[in-house]
Amino acid sequence: MMTFRTCSYEKELHQALKDGHWPEGCGQELRSHVDGCVKCSDLVLVTQTFQRARTESERATPCGSPSLLWWRAQLRRRNAAAERVSRPITIAQTFAWVVTVLVGVVFVASQYSHGLRWASWGSEFVPPRAFHLLRFGSGQVGWNFLLLISSFAVLALLSALVVYLAAEKS
Repeated sequence: MMTFRTCSYEKELHQALKDGHWPEGCGQELRSHVDGCVKCSDLVLVTQTFQRARTESERATPCGSPSLLWWRAQLRRRNAAAERVSRPITIAQTFAWVVTVLVGVVFVASQYSHGLRWASWGSEFVPPRAFHLLRFGSGQVGWNFLLLISSFAVLALLSALVVYLAAEKS
């Protein structure tokens, strides 16, 4: 059977429990009432159980000062944001390294297949007509090959620039 009747001592007992004065700081009349009143004795039992559980949990996990907790949460949030932002930069940097290495390998392989004649490049270079005074020689030049090499050089330089800029910002 459930009763909705309140006890006249309930507010006083609740305040004594909240302030931590139960049972030493209470008068004999209140203590004897709690011994006889079921509602008040249940209130004491439940409140003391929750207070003990709270005290034990606070002892088990010292959490530190609130400002330290706030600082750690902010640091964790900033680190997560920095990781999300740096992910595309890392991908771009990896791509630039792969392209640079690939250009180097293709360049060395093409030169190896042509006989590694690096010293003779200057004599084979034929500049456009505007620079006819600066001719080094009159050899036959494969313009497709020269265009391919210059394209690889530009790609390698741009890749190196991306790697440099990505490494500088991180």
